[in-house]
Amino acid sequence: MKSPKKFRRQKSELPFRLNLIFFVVSALLLLLVGQLGYLQILYGSKLQAEVNRTDNTVETSNVQRGMIYDSTGKVLVGNKAHQAISYTKGVNVLAQDMYDVSNNLGKYLTMDNETTLSSTNVAEYLLADSKRSKYYQEKVAGPDNQKNLSSKAIRSKELDYIKEKNVKLSDKETNAAKIFKIINGAYQLSTVYIKESGISSEELSEIGEHLSDMPGVKISTSWTRSYPEGDNIKTLTGTVSSTKTGLPSDEVNTLLAEGYARNDSVGQSYLEKQYEPVLKGSKSQTAVEVSSGNQIVKKVQKYAGKKGDNLVLTVNSKFQEEVQKIMTEASQSAGGESTGGYAVVMNPKTGAVIALAGADRDPSTGKMTANALGTINEPIVMGSVVKGAMISGALMDGVISTNNNTLIDEPIKVAGTNSKSSWFNSSGSANMSVDASKALEVSSNSYMMQLAMKEGGLKYSSGVSLAGMNPDVFSKMRGYFEQFGLGTKTGIDIPGESSGYKGPSGAANIGKALDLSFGNYDAYTTLQVAQYMSTIANGGYRVAPHVVEQIRSSQKNGKLGKVQSATSPQVLNYIGLSSSQKKLITDGLYDVVHGDSKYKTGGPLAGISPGISAKTGTAQTTTNGKSTVTLSLASFAPSNDPQVVVALALPGLGTNAESNNMEAAKKIYSAYWKYVQSKTTLTNPTKATAETAAQNLNAN
Repeated sequence: MKSPKKFRRQKSELPFRLNLIFFVVSALLLLLVGQLGYLQILYGSKLQAEVNRTDNTVETSNVQRGMIYDSTGKVLVGNKAHQAISYTKGVNVLAQDMYDVSNNLGKYLTMDNETTLSSTNVAEYLLADSKRSKYYQEKVAGPDNQKNLSSKAIRSKELDYIKEKNVKLSDKETNAAKIFKIINGAYQLSTVYIKESGISSEELSEIGEHLSDMPGVKISTSWTRSYPEGDNIKTLTGTVSSTKTGLPSDEVNTLLAEGYARNDSVGQSYLEKQYEPVLKGSKSQTAVEVSSGNQIVKKVQKYAGKKGDNLVLTVNSKFQEEVQKIMTEASQSAGGESTGGYAVVMNPKTGAVIALAGADRDPSTGKMTANALGTINEPIVMGSVVKGAMISGALMDGVISTNNNTLIDEPIKVAGTNSKSSWFNSSGSANMSVDASKALEVSSNSYMMQLAMKEGGLKYSSGVSLAGMNPDVFSKMRGYFEQFGLGTKTGIDIPGESSGYKGPSGAANIGKALDLSFGNYDAYTTLQVAQYMSTIANGGYRVAPHVVEQIRSSQKNGKLGKVQSATSPQVLNYIGLSSSQKKLITDGLYDVVHGDSKYKTGGPLAGISPGISAKTGTAQTTTNGKSTVTLSLASFAPSNDPQVVVALALPGLGTNAESNNMEAAKKIYSAYWKYVQSKTTLTNPTKATAETAAQNLNAN
């Protein structure tokens, strides 16, 4: 039997041990709770953010770009779907992984020749392979020096070594390297197109069978721009970059910050660029949950993406096509040193541009190139079309009035220069009295030069010296011209507009002020001439031209959806002429076509119905060292209720050219009444006009 004393001693030790264990456990629990509280209170938000960043991220995919329609609902710029091969970069994907995918995919997919490789691309492809990387490490550093160099330094030496040795790839490796170049540029969980179009059915079949061997590779759909009404419209709408060219180099950092991937498509010019935020749409977003082992365990689509909104233009595509054809033929048939032709047709009351057409011509070869945007970025010395603005400025300046505006048309003779005269009175045998309206009808240069001298504080007399003329006359005249839109940007909703060209001014060039008065010095765009004539036609409101009428969403069936926004007329300024002063100008423009003087310059336009008011222009120019002329025209119709303005310019014509501008105008008006507006309905009460939009003036 055990000793009773020993049994009692063992029994008494048991509670002590249990109590000690309980005490230690309790202390540890208290420490754990304390630590949890410490982390939760002081670092909870930071740690939660770190968990979210690491374990939850967002995968994005591209959507279809918005389309561009003309004013009648025709698609000008659409999207053509293609089966494509894309790649979505996973979480913590290594260079070796992408190297393996590239080589596997290269067995079934042939890249095109447009995808090029730089020496850096070749080196990066070679170094992505761990075996080759180890080989080149030993070449540039050796086993002894590798410990003394950072991985970055070794990498730099490897790249330099491969470039210096000009290492060549086999055809098979070159194909794989092109694939690697694209997918290597992808961000984590972003999707890039490896090849967007031109994929054969055999390639699709082969790739589809082996997708499981190529993580991240998918057969998907891509879109490229299509032009159902012809490629010429690209000179107005602009272009979009491809995935091959990637983001424009001068904007890449800005676009990356806005969420673009390096090989996303983006508007490069004109409307595609100006309305990029509208057209691009919103990428789809998928929440991705990643395990601690960097495996994707769950995907939930948070946002399905939204196709880009659509642009509806003011341009009538059929009419645009006709005007383009008219200007191309007018330029081509002119021959000689003709450098092309440009035309703008717009609504003077709303600023809506109905056609922008242009053609460049190479005088040495006769080759024609469509260039609609030459109407906004090609300054041209226009000639006499500006005389309506010159007389308006003289009226506003007070050097003539409605009751006192008659001057003698005679050759202008100033000290130290040859005489200058009107086209019909070079010898002085046709001297006659002309008022402001008659000066427009017969296109009197003499009248305009005398107005310029009056504005410069000089009274004209034969042989007078221009030294007494105030050099500020340049800024004064140009200030009045700019109120009509001549020599300043029009405010059109297309980037790249020119403000025109101003010749040298000041006392040393004071004689050029006379040339400026009748349009033979400064250069203006055809769109500026159209805005100028619109300002006269609508009663004095300078309205910003626009080519985008509406922004509209898309229905599920792909057709145009709801109007997201609509363009209202934007009044830039108002010309403060009285009704009687305006009448002097409009009467003169009417008489250019319908007057009774044998010297009227627009007689060939009299047959146009409804009747038009116009100002023709001829500027003496030099092209390729030869004497040439520019023929221009600014007009509106009908004369009693202007609905449409036509402005055009044909630079570089032979000096014997006479009516090319008017013949082109006749054809444009005929096409307008045929394709755009019926002669029987000359008003459109549903559209806002410049007058009703004048409230915008104060806001600008």
